[in-house]
Amino acid sequence: YGLLRHVLVRRGFTSGEVLVVLVLASPILPSKNNFVKALRVLHPEITSIVLNVNDKKTSMVLGEREIVLYGKGYIEDTLCGKTFRISPKSFYQVNSVQTEVLYKKAMDLAKLTGRERVLDAYCGIGTIGIVASGRAKEVIGVELNSDAVRDARTNARRNKVKNISFYQNDAGRFMTTMAENGGKVDVVFMDPPRGGSDEAFLSAVVKLSPKKIVYISCNPQTQARDLRYLVKKGYQAKEAWPVDMFPWTDSVEVVCLLSKLHAK
Repeated sequence: YGLLRHVLVRRGFTSGEVLVVLVLASPILPSKNNFVKALRVLHPEITSIVLNVNDKKTSMVLGEREIVLYGKGYIEDTLCGKTFRISPKSFYQVNSVQTEVLYKKAMDLAKLTGRERVLDAYCGIGTIGIVASGRAKEVIGVELNSDAVRDARTNARRNKVKNISFYQNDAGRFMTTMAENGGKVDVVFMDPPRGGSDEAFLSAVVKLSPKKIVYISCNPQTQARDLRYLVKKGYQAKEAWPVDMFPWTDSVEVVCLLSKLHAK
């Protein structure tokens, strides 16, 4: 009901930049200039304000259309020594400090030597792939969200990363096509949503047959389900590490290493 449906606030932990997204049922915000001025007087730390239009009866928070009311329409933040551009519709971990712990553990488990071809599935704005790029020969990032892919490409240029390429596609479909065309990768990083991966995606990973899978999950229950599938298909779960990304809640992020049995 009403005009204002949601307010989304994103803050760059290192940069201090703050993005406020007003999700409205209509593109018209009465007296919007006065509203922006009043908000900035109360909170001068805000660096960008975006109006997002969601006029559909849906549980989705964000709609497709965006109107920048103030600032550049996105924020930037630094993670693992790299700078990332974060748009309203792009995914970014909310706890930057623990994200660095999580990604460092993921890199430790992958044990990249600089010779590997790496695939970052569900790559989002490219955080994992760009962090891995300095330790790998080549990185491929795949993501369905077009806003995130645009940010990922910008982030690669911004960080002067030349050995990474991003594709807007369904990751499962992309891997299946790649395997059918004889493509190979050594390591797959996967960081799916809370619901985990579906069987189509997991079977695509198996078809691609990487030596290692580094599976990051924000839901250990769906991760356990997916691991059972991968173990049946010739992978061995070697180790799993919990990382407390959500203090004072019962949620935990887990990063797990799987190795292909009889890998040559």
